[in-house]
Amino acid sequence: MRPIPKPFHPPRRLLMGPGPSAVSDRVLQAMAEPVIGHLDPATFEMMNELQAMLRQVFQTSNDLTYPVSGTGTAAMETALTNVLEPDDVAIVLVSGFFGERMREIASRCGARIVVLGGEWGVPVQPDEVATALEKFPEAKAVCAVHVETSTGLRQPLEELGRLCAEHGALFLVDAVASLGGIEVDSDGWGIDVCYSGSQKCLSAPPGLGPITFSDRAFAAMDGRKQPPPTLYLDAMAIRRYVGGDRLYHHTAPISMLYALHEALRIVLEEGLAARWRRHEEVGGELLAMLEDRGFRPFPPEGYRVPHLACVWLPEGFEDRPNRARLLEEFGIEIAGGLGHVAGKVWRGGVMGEAGNRDYVKALTEALDTLLGGGLGGASVDPEGPLPNRAHRPAVCSV
Repeated sequence: MRPIPKPFHPPRRLLMGPGPSAVSDRVLQAMAEPVIGHLDPATFEMMNELQAMLRQVFQTSNDLTYPVSGTGTAAMETALTNVLEPDDVAIVLVSGFFGERMREIASRCGARIVVLGGEWGVPVQPDEVATALEKFPEAKAVCAVHVETSTGLRQPLEELGRLCAEHGALFLVDAVASLGGIEVDSDGWGIDVCYSGSQKCLSAPPGLGPITFSDRAFAAMDGRKQPPPTLYLDAMAIRRYVGGDRLYHHTAPISMLYALHEALRIVLEEGLAARWRRHEEVGGELLAMLEDRGFRPFPPEGYRVPHLACVWLPEGFEDRPNRARLLEEFGIEIAGGLGHVAGKVWRGGVMGEAGNRDYVKALTEALDTLLGGGLGGASVDPEGPLPNRAHRPAVCSV
C-alpha cells in the first residue's frame, strides 16, 4: 500500500498574471461555510441574491442571468452552443487566442464562420463589422472578445451592438477578463449574450462563469430547430433550476456559489465606478513602471487594457528563466505569451484584489533585482500576509 500523501499546503504567491487573481479572505471564509443541498430553500434564496448582483455588475435587466457551473470556457461554450445551430452564419472578431477559441467552438456547432481581423493585438474596426454584415445579411451572430488576455487588447464594443441590432444579428461578448474591472454595459451596448469568469476581476476562485441572455437571445434559443448539442450547458433547461420552477438540472457547486456571492458583495460595496477607476489607476502605474524598464506595450495606444499589461520583453531579457526566478525567489506569478508570441511577451495583471499599489511595488523591486538594479528583494514571506488591497485584414469566410 502506498503511503498517504501529507496535507497539501499551497505556497504563498502574488498572482499578477492574466488570471486567476488574488482572492479576499472574506471569499475564502465564505467557501468554508457548511455545504447544503443544491435544492435547499436557502440555496435558492442565495441564488436569487447572486442573480440580482450579477445583473448589477453586467448592467442589465435580463431575466436569464446566472453563474454557469464551469470556468470561463464553459461560459463561452454555453453562449455559442445555445445560440448557434448548424449552417448558421457567425461573424467572429479575432485579435488573439480567445477570439480563435470562439471561432473554434462556433465551428464545432456547425456554423459557417466569417472571420474578421486575425492579427493578434490589432482591434477590429466598426466599419469592418458593418461591411461583413452587409456582405452576409443572414448572419445569426457577431462574436467578440472584449478583453483579449493573450495580447492585452481592449476591443471597443459600443458601436457593434447598434450595428448588430440594425442587421438583425445577435451580439455575443466575451467579458471574462473585463467584468468587474472596466465598464461592461450589457443593455446600453446592445449585448445579447455576455459571459465572464469568476477568477479574473471578480476575484473569486476559478470555477464559475457568469452569463446573461437578452430577450432577443432567449427568443432565438426558444425557436431552435433542435436542442443544443449539450445537456449540461443547455441554458433553456438550466433556467428551470435558476428560475421559478426550481427543477433539478445538475448538482450546483455550492461552495463556489458561496464564494461568488461574497465576491460580488465586495464588488458592489466598492462600487462599479470606483472599481473601474482603481483598475485604471493601478494598471497605469504598472505599465509605466514596465516601460521605464524597457518593456514595450503589445497593443496599440488607445486599445490597451488598463489592468492587464501585455508587453514585449527587452532585448536580451529571457522569458522562462526570469519568470521562474520571479516565482521561486519572490513568490510573484507573471504569465508568458501564448501562440506565436510565446517567449516574446509577458502578461502582468492587477485584477480585482491584485489591483493595488503594494503588488506593483513588489514587482518593481523584484524586476530591478532581475535587471541588475540591485534594489533588493520583494519576496513574499511564506508565513506573513500578502499585500492588502488599497482602496486588419480583409473579411474572409472559412
